[in-house]
Formats: sequence, C-alpha cells, structure tokens
Amino acid sequence: MSAPSPIAAATGAAPSPERQKLRKAAEGFEAMFVRHILSAARKGSFGGEKDLFGGNPVGSGDDTFTQMRDERFAEIAAHSGTIGLARQIEAQLARGLDLAAKPAAPTASTPTPPATEG
Repeated sequence: MSAPSPIAAATGAAPSPERQKLRKAAEGFEAMFVRHILSAARKGSFGGEKDLFGGNPVGSGDDTFTQMRDERFAEIAAHSGTIGLARQIEAQLARGLDLAAKPAAPTASTPTPPATEG
C-alpha cells in the first residue's frame, strides 16, 4: 500500500483513483529524470579513465550494478518527495484534473428561465 501524496496529506482528503494514478505517473517521471541525471553525471570525466565520481573505470563490469543502484535511488527519491519534482508535477496536472471534474458554471450570456409565480 502506498503512502498518500504530500498534497493529499496536507489537505487531509483521501485521494481519488485518478489522483492516485496522477501521483504515480508524476513519481515515475521524477524517477526517470533522476536516473537520467545520474547516468549523464557518471559518463562525465576529467580526462581520465575513471568516471566523474572517481569510481570504477568507465565501461567496467560493475556497470549493471551501478545502473540498478541508480534506478533504486531514483525511485526512493521520487517516492519520498526529497527532490519535489513529482509534487510540483502532480499539483500542476491536478489543477487540470480538478477543472475537468467540475461542471461548467453558467455564464452571463446563458439565459435564465423566467421566475414563475406560485
């Protein structure tokens, strides 16, 4: 069972199924973003054979373990809200979700029926 989103926790409301899907998608995007940043940082070097973090030589057999570790770190960071990108994405997209769920209010140009006397 997953924890409620920071936004739902702040309002005290139980998230709707649509909101839960939105949160999961936002966390997935944040995790993908963090994985990409870590991958790009590991490819960088200062001209030596070692990666930017001073670890294993680029292309060694530990690449699979490093990739799996980075993926898990990204998932934990996204779920915990440490970076906050998922929270911002969820809040922004939830505005559209909330607007789509509400019926349109009558506008000034909509004629109102005449009042009837009882």
